[in-house]
Amino acid sequence: MKNSLYILIIIVLTLFGCVSHYQITGITRSRILIDSVFDRHPDPAAALFMEPYKHEVDSIMSPVVGRAARYMWAEKPESNLSNLLSDILVWAGTAYGETPSFAVYNMGGIRAALPAGDITYGDVLEVAPFDNKICFLSLSGNKVTELFQQIARTHGEGVSHGVRLVITPDGDLLSANLNGEEIEPDSTYRVATIDFVAQGNDNLTAFKDKTDFNAPQDTLNNVRFVIMDYFRSAAARGEDVDTQTEGRITVKSINN
Repeated sequence: MKNSLYILIIIVLTLFGCVSHYQITGITRSRILIDSVFDRHPDPAAALFMEPYKHEVDSIMSPVVGRAARYMWAEKPESNLSNLLSDILVWAGTAYGETPSFAVYNMGGIRAALPAGDITYGDVLEVAPFDNKICFLSLSGNKVTELFQQIARTHGEGVSHGVRLVITPDGDLLSANLNGEEIEPDSTYRVATIDFVAQGNDNLTAFKDKTDFNAPQDTLNNVRFVIMDYFRSAAARGEDVDTQTEGRITVKSINN
């Protein structure tokens, strides 16, 4: 009975007595390699048990597909990795007979960072672990403006080179242009993205009004393989893949 009372007191103190005045102001994610720095005393028995599985996984995940010139990560409103992945979608259009005006890659679909140096199959799989496939679609100029407004409300998604959005800290769109030109309401724009986004997910509902939808369903169209092809193409030219932020999405207070 006495032990039960002690347990009850601890629960009450935990729930009501430990009030924190701290608040979460932001969330970021990055790639952390768990090696001897974090695991100084590995269990030999566990390592022996895992060895045959590790060998099989390493044989799949370790092949190098190319090299990255720098460490790349994703964050809003704009980041080097989200820029790169969006540009890759535009680059891939040629293989599908497409010439996208721009591309959108959702930040939520980028699940890890890319290290500098050799990039392996496993590195790309960590970045794009889902079976999302590249696709192409058309949107009217009005819907493109609506899409950019929705991107502003999410405080930023991956957009390709040539897109320039100015948004407020509250998520309002102040201005938008493509390759230095205003969005023409009555024009039609070809967009590259991934099928998950094309369905209107992640609050990008303007995509639901798409037309001329080209969505290849073969496994090789999974975006991870498109990313690998891009790295292999750069490697074949003797180049490291590089990217940077360039003001594709900038935040500006309306009072400035």
